[in-house]
Amino acid sequence: MVDEKTKKMILDGEAVLGIELGSTRIKAVLVNRENEPIAQGGSDWENTLLDGYWTYSLSDVWKNLATCFSNLKKDVQEKFGIPLTKTKALGISAMMHGYLAFDKGGNLLVPFRTWRNTTTHKAAEELSDLFDYPVPERWTISHLYQAILNKEEHVKDIAYVCTLAAYVHWMLTGKKVLGIGDASGLFPIDTNTNDYDQKMIKGFDALVEDKGFPWKVQEILPEVLVAGEVAGSLSTEGALLLDPSGSFTPGIPLCPPEGDAGTGMVATNSIAQRTGNVSAGTSVFAMIVLEHELSKSYNKFIDLVTTPDGSLVAMAHANNCTGEYDRWIKLFGQVVEAMGAKVPKHELYDILLGKALEGAKDCGGLLPYNYISGETMTGIYEGRPLFIRLTENQFTLENFMRAQLFTALGALRVGMDILFEDEKVEIDTINGHGGFFKTAIVGQTMMAAALHTPISVLKTAGEGGAWGIALLASYLVNKQESKLQDFLSERVFASSEASVITPTEEDIAGFNVFFANYKKGLAVEKAAVEHLP
Repeated sequence: MVDEKTKKMILDGEAVLGIELGSTRIKAVLVNRENEPIAQGGSDWENTLLDGYWTYSLSDVWKNLATCFSNLKKDVQEKFGIPLTKTKALGISAMMHGYLAFDKGGNLLVPFRTWRNTTTHKAAEELSDLFDYPVPERWTISHLYQAILNKEEHVKDIAYVCTLAAYVHWMLTGKKVLGIGDASGLFPIDTNTNDYDQKMIKGFDALVEDKGFPWKVQEILPEVLVAGEVAGSLSTEGALLLDPSGSFTPGIPLCPPEGDAGTGMVATNSIAQRTGNVSAGTSVFAMIVLEHELSKSYNKFIDLVTTPDGSLVAMAHANNCTGEYDRWIKLFGQVVEAMGAKVPKHELYDILLGKALEGAKDCGGLLPYNYISGETMTGIYEGRPLFIRLTENQFTLENFMRAQLFTALGALRVGMDILFEDEKVEIDTINGHGGFFKTAIVGQTMMAAALHTPISVLKTAGEGGAWGIALLASYLVNKQESKLQDFLSERVFASSEASVITPTEEDIAGFNVFFANYKKGLAVEKAAVEHLP
């Protein structure tokens, strides 16, 4: 039976839309006045390794965005029997970091270099030393400076450098702006001014002054905006990019575009001090909202970024998480099919990942590495997935699956040990979201063991970053002078339900044994990079 109230709200253009371009899927979520998801659309895509760089083509960006939007329209039509022609607000989010460089004519100068690339080691080190501030390899400014160090011809022609979210937003609105959360992974932010750190801006300009470029760095970066600020409106050309049929109405206001880390914080209500969230999918990262600055800089290990409203956040990031065990599960699925059987994908995941709960607490000594790409946190700069075992190890399916889940969290644990043990950071809760948590109980149990901390998962966590950016778009038009934290707590999460798993002493001890082996085995991983080019 059609919900007539929701149907009228959509027809009146009162629903709000969020779209996020994730690493493997582009997703759109439409929410009602109560900020509840009412319709969805999606499109799968995948990065490629081109000339040594992980990338997505811009044609794939627009093809898959249009497919995603078309599928959203179909979902609205099927549920409510009406077309989707307008919304009250719109927000764009995408995977953070990376490098998109354009000339003054708007032409892409080199293929998009994503966050996954670990080719900026020298640039990140030099900038971290120059700024006395952690500048990771993933950051846009690291990619720009590495291109300068490489003496790449395109640098002199740059007129604009941005992240994927900023690019898509620019094409939809004509505005070169970026939400502060995503901007904080582009260039260091001064949280007192909610803008790029001017001392570091001047330092970078001085560093490259002898190159004679016709630009200063702030001139080629997007303007920084905080949550709640108007970031432009959907242009006629932008509306056609989203909906080539021409039925979607331009003029819709957009919130500042954000990165997936920021939308993850919003989607888990983790933007207040002493809260944190861990997003686990293709990559895995923990975001801890700090009460005060860290005692020192932890280059390569801890990033300093911000919430969408400008609070300081410590971020521990690992490039690899579920990608390798996804491939193993696909292989097991092929075995099942070769035997003449057919198991739905979601059942295959639930069954195989569920086996991890039956494995030995320390995985029986099995030691995989899920390094599809390089892993800065552990000093590995190229991908070499490995599986290692001693002859006497307990090589069982249960132990194998538990080890695959544990190794997905190994690099993350390196960073979290710094925050918990060295900096004595205290938090009240860590909220989990992302594909790692899709199989009930399993992901939470493994994460709790790895972080020796209770892990909470909201029932809405599966909506992910697309819902998070929809909430930021809703905040733009419905905030009524309230702060973002109050808006989320009072109008989104007031009655939300969550499941919490507290790790047992045995699970913690088991992960610690695994982690000790993990750190010892990194020498084998490094040898694989060296000897298997």
